[in-house]
Amino acid sequence: MVNLSNIRVSFGERTLYKDASLLIQKGDKIGLVGPNGSGKTTVFRIISGEEKPDDGTVSIDPGVVVGYFSQDVGEMSGKTVLHQVIEGAGRVYELSRIMEEMEHTMSDPDLLAEMDDDAMERFMNHYGEVQTEFMNRGGYEMESNARAILDGLGIAEARQNEGVENFSGGWKMRIALAQILLLNPDVLLMDEPTNHLDIESIIWLEEWLRSFKGALMMTSHDREFMTRLCRKTVEVAGEAITTYSGDYDFYLREREIRREQLIASARKQQAMLAKEEEFIARFAARASHAAQVQSRVKMIEKMERIVVPPDPKVMKFNFPSCPRSGDVVVRLENLAKTWPLPSGGVHPVFSGITGVVQRGDKIALTGINGAGKSTLLKVIAGMTEPTEGLSEQGASVQPGYFSQYSGDSLNMENTIFNEISALLPLETVGTIKNLLGAFQFSGDDSEKKIGILSGGEKSRVMLASLLARPINFLMLDEPTNHLDIASREVLLEALQKFEGTLIIVSHDRYFLKHLVNRVFEIDHGIMRIFEGNYDYYLEKKGEA
Repeated sequence: MVNLSNIRVSFGERTLYKDASLLIQKGDKIGLVGPNGSGKTTVFRIISGEEKPDDGTVSIDPGVVVGYFSQDVGEMSGKTVLHQVIEGAGRVYELSRIMEEMEHTMSDPDLLAEMDDDAMERFMNHYGEVQTEFMNRGGYEMESNARAILDGLGIAEARQNEGVENFSGGWKMRIALAQILLLNPDVLLMDEPTNHLDIESIIWLEEWLRSFKGALMMTSHDREFMTRLCRKTVEVAGEAITTYSGDYDFYLREREIRREQLIASARKQQAMLAKEEEFIARFAARASHAAQVQSRVKMIEKMERIVVPPDPKVMKFNFPSCPRSGDVVVRLENLAKTWPLPSGGVHPVFSGITGVVQRGDKIALTGINGAGKSTLLKVIAGMTEPTEGLSEQGASVQPGYFSQYSGDSLNMENTIFNEISALLPLETVGTIKNLLGAFQFSGDDSEKKIGILSGGEKSRVMLASLLARPINFLMLDEPTNHLDIASREVLLEALQKFEGTLIIVSHDRYFLKHLVNRVFEIDHGIMRIFEGNYDYYLEKKGEA
């Protein structure tokens, strides 16, 4: 269906890939992986026709429709949500517009009177052809399908007739995603489709993509999502595009095996070269060996050197032992919270919440978007007062709180390195650099000023600063947003070793499955406690 052959892409002196090839076949489900900046998005843009390679060929079978969901959703205004999505239906939407215009003509006696019998016959035959194609492409189900997709992505029918300009950037991402799904293309390219989705919407999208009949290629920082869907993995790294015939777990194992084989081949080649160079040096001055020496010199000059790319592993960081807290870290008694409304009333978020967080707990705080997870975390952290009830921290608790917006508390004039080193006055430069490297601030990046960083970069600095402090109670609200899989696993490993207590809000199922031992779920304003890990929680939810 899609074939990239011997392509090369360079930006200035930097080469993303050379002599690279990629084949997408019917029914493929491919996970596209690689370090940030390696060129994954460029692969998407080449296939979608938004960019052209410097060299090589791009072949797409005739009639194949390519749909591309990117993080840049563009402008949205002047339409309802439903109409915005329906406009993304491609040929089906075009047919609906043609039918609408032709039906307008048929309802106008003056326009019909202008046609002779032959023109009328041609007109009606054309209308029949358009109507048949519209029906065969599922046009009569277009609106109901659009509504079902929007509902699955968390936009209820009550809001589908609102103007798109009433929605935030994260919700507009869902609208753009719904457009691509309604298009139902032959080849579906998806760049981080789970960003801005809650777990319920992620599970719905996973089921939709599982039944999708076309070819899929996607990037995702959600390891569970990608592993459950993708049967092939394509890596973009080291100026190459490499295909692995298995899921992400297979790719990790196979990549390590191939790397070890490459290192062994490189060592073997170096030993051979050393032997040949020794022969050349030993006999270069002897006329009797001149032909042999020249032959070996030419052979060495023509030989393609085996290059071992840098180790893809991210630096690991082990923070020091945290001070011990009391056995009871937080006690919640009949807790309630309401927010005031502009109209003068109040919006109830939750009520009657009672529970105990014990030392050593690693708790997932779950619930649909808007259920009140972030609000409860803010109450526990002391960022906002409860409307009723009690939230009380125990003895010797040293809390640390992170949200996607807490980066605003950083010193905007500091460099990244200075911000972290101020928290670790006794640590070496190397230790601090290792910590920053784990969160993708390597080399000169550590000298950037906080004030010029993006929201995602500030989030990573804030995470690094939390892991550097002697905290024994961590409250984390979506800490994995903006982190790639490698950095998520650095954070996961650090939190697994964390000796204190943790409450975390996250939509990353892999992360939660490998971390938490209790689950607090907020549903319709009340909290249910599940005394088991995340798999236990999912099992009980399935039974319910």
